[in-house]
Amino acid sequence: MPGAFTMQTHGMCGASPQSLPCVPLAKPFVAHTSVHRGASGRRAGSPRAHRPRRGARPQCSAHSPTLAPDATPQPSPTTPAPTGQDWELDFCSRPMLDERGKRVWELLICEPGPGGWRHVQVFPNNKINSGELGRVLQALLTAPGARKPERARFFRGQMQTIISRALADQDIVPLPSRRCYTLYDWLAQRAKEVYPAHPRFSPLKAGTRLRSDWGPVAELPPALRGEAWSFVQLPMDVLLKEYEDVDAGRAFGSRAPVPEGTGQDTLVPGVAVYSRRAGPLAAWTAGLELCGVVADTERAGLVLQAGVSQQWRYGRYGRSEETSAEAEAWQAAKADAGGLHFLAIMASADAETCSGLWILCDPGDPAA
Repeated sequence: MPGAFTMQTHGMCGASPQSLPCVPLAKPFVAHTSVHRGASGRRAGSPRAHRPRRGARPQCSAHSPTLAPDATPQPSPTTPAPTGQDWELDFCSRPMLDERGKRVWELLICEPGPGGWRHVQVFPNNKINSGELGRVLQALLTAPGARKPERARFFRGQMQTIISRALADQDIVPLPSRRCYTLYDWLAQRAKEVYPAHPRFSPLKAGTRLRSDWGPVAELPPALRGEAWSFVQLPMDVLLKEYEDVDAGRAFGSRAPVPEGTGQDTLVPGVAVYSRRAGPLAAWTAGLELCGVVADTERAGLVLQAGVSQQWRYGRYGRSEETSAEAEAWQAAKADAGGLHFLAIMASADAETCSGLWILCDPGDPAA
């Protein structure tokens, strides 16, 4: 990968760390260190002061409709018909009460990206079932000009049964996933501007908000194992250039929105995985709803996260002060980049291209 700052090569879980020769360690991984020459001899520019704020997520400019004060199921006043292949959906109680003093539930549906189709509908708490949700979905899909999406992502595991059944009844693939970036930002906007303005605003008590916790860290399936890995980093413009192979269909991968304020020379931390079967490995990885990679200093390795709660032991390193400092600095660099990071799958450390490239962004917890 041209422009990559390749660190010490480590072993994958279930694989021998000697599968590939170890890359000499020039210096500990430090966020914002100038990028060294890569395999092609090209040199990437050094970082400047263009940094997203810590924990920032991409912001959507579209304004959401105002919620009606009553709890009668009511759609947003004016919305165009849905036409995209993907939806992001949330169905959950909100910090508002109806005229009976009962908690209001709200359905939010949007298409990914700024300016896309959006729908808001509120429900009384005695109408929370797959049948009621299904009737709303059917009405949306039968509106003039509407097109059925292929899949709908949702991130609340507690609502999986109701949401999945309602979507399946409409022949829409339900996809539990934390990759609901547009929806997360919409929720943040509504939590700040819409819900507090409701005449019966009632903040949710601690512990009552529906949220999905990560599950236990499991052993990595053999099909997902590489042979070695290393911490790397690339400037944003170089990373996007590498991603052109994914856009052109020459590599597997996906891309999260870039956090607001990210400059073209912002260094993005990543993990490069090396395997002589890079193509099949990338294909298997593409079958996951990949969310992120975490440097876990307690377990001295990497954790791969997917879906809503899935976690696997993805890589390991020999525990030492040096390797722990690398992992901590990599995780700190990811936070400094607003959660932005990437996973690259390559045939070797000298490969000129990636078989798979995923640009990822930690979404954090929903605001509502």
